Amino acid sequence: MAYLRGERQQTSLFPASLEEYVGAKDPVRVYDAFVDQLDLQELGIVLDERQMGPPEFDPAAMLKLLVYGYAYGIRSSRKLERALYHNVSFMWLMGGLKPDHKTIARFRRDHRVALRNVLGQCVRLCLKLGLIEGNTLFVDGTKIRANAGMRQSWSPERCERVLKETDKRIDALLKECDRVDEQEAADGSLVKLAEEVESVQALQTKVKAIARELKESSTQVFNTTDPDCRHMQGRQGTHAAYNVQSVVDDKHGLIVSSDAVSDVNDRHQLAVQTEQAQEILGKPCQTVCADSGYDYNPSWKKLEEEGIAVVVAPNPQGPPGPITKDKFRYDAAQDCYVCPTGQILSYRRTYKVNGVRTYATSEKVCRNCPQKSACTKNRSGRTIARMPLEEIRPVVEARYRSAEGQALYARRKSRVEHPFGHIKRNLGVQAFLLRSFEGVRAEAALLAACFNIRSMMTIFEVGGLRLNLQTP
Repeated sequence: MAYLRGERQQTSLFPASLEEYVGAKDPVRVYDAFVDQLDLQELGIVLDERQMGPPEFDPAAMLKLLVYGYAYGIRSSRKLERALYHNVSFMWLMGGLKPDHKTIARFRRDHRVALRNVLGQCVRLCLKLGLIEGNTLFVDGTKIRANAGMRQSWSPERCERVLKETDKRIDALLKECDRVDEQEAADGSLVKLAEEVESVQALQTKVKAIARELKESSTQVFNTTDPDCRHMQGRQGTHAAYNVQSVVDDKHGLIVSSDAVSDVNDRHQLAVQTEQAQEILGKPCQTVCADSGYDYNPSWKKLEEEGIAVVVAPNPQGPPGPITKDKFRYDAAQDCYVCPTGQILSYRRTYKVNGVRTYATSEKVCRNCPQKSACTKNRSGRTIARMPLEEIRPVVEARYRSAEGQALYARRKSRVEHPFGHIKRNLGVQAFLLRSFEGVRAEAALLAACFNIRSMMTIFEVGGLRLNLQTP
């Protein structure tokens, strides 16, 4: 059978311009039109054609490069530079400009605030096109590694251990220096020992500074590469990471708000993230839904008082068994609990750390109760813990267990977890490239904006979305 073989020396007539290389329905034209309709000054990018010094690359073109690159998982400045030489869509997008990787990295580093603001303008565009309603919001979080290693993380225990080791090492080196000084003064080994002593002393000084930083701050772990990241447990183990929060609208699953926090869990984030999303939307939402990781009474109470219905899967209260905490009735007037057999559990104490109040009855009463074996295994009897603002729990639990609440909660996964899956799996984002809250939040917001653009292309198709973007 015959084979088709190429000919590298074959003379070809290429198109006269880059414009002819990119079709009318190529997705790159959507990203080009999207950045063109952004207000660069509002983003925080200063435009000055009369500035002194050598000419710079057009900020709009550099922003297009980052947005388009992030949308397809090309985030490294070196890979972006390589694409400008080998990828026709990148060549067309930049109009033939070829900034090097240092220029790309510097632009991204210097415009972190602007990159974070891209998501806000993207959301306003979605509101204008009717793609976001802002009535029902879903909140969720995921762990993404920081641009830092675990070996650069220091705890008070590690500082103390290393300081003891350095003290011993310095003592041993000084003794060795004395011995060499007496026996081998002319030998170069004394110089090497002096250099090692200096190196160990430098490490000791560094660790002491880290120990002071830990003592002055409220953190338990300090990472010298990226001080804002924390040790977080994920499916792939414990890493230096950030907790990335995302707020998604119910209509088309578009991201309204994105944030990165150092909290190792989502417990305190429901009210905070909802308020940030409402600020971007410019209006209050009606319902907010999240998983059991957001079980926190103060957040529920705050949102309910603002007129926002909370739908959150509650965590089980108290130990498992036939007689769970919900079988006990709380008497607010007497500040006590009444057990299923009618016995009174009176107030005992309040923990200052978390404000939890405990209630219990006498050991004798519990011991003689016929249902003790089903109620508790504690010899002292059953104890009930009451969290602060626990009166809000029955309201949220009833709403969650209703038919409407279950339908909304079932829809939550397909809305709020889908963007994380796209960013982590399709785009291959396993770690951030930038450091500190400012850099990480900029990357998270840029990835969220890219996800929205991709979803908008699915809704309108490329031609329809280009027309909507170009319409004033």
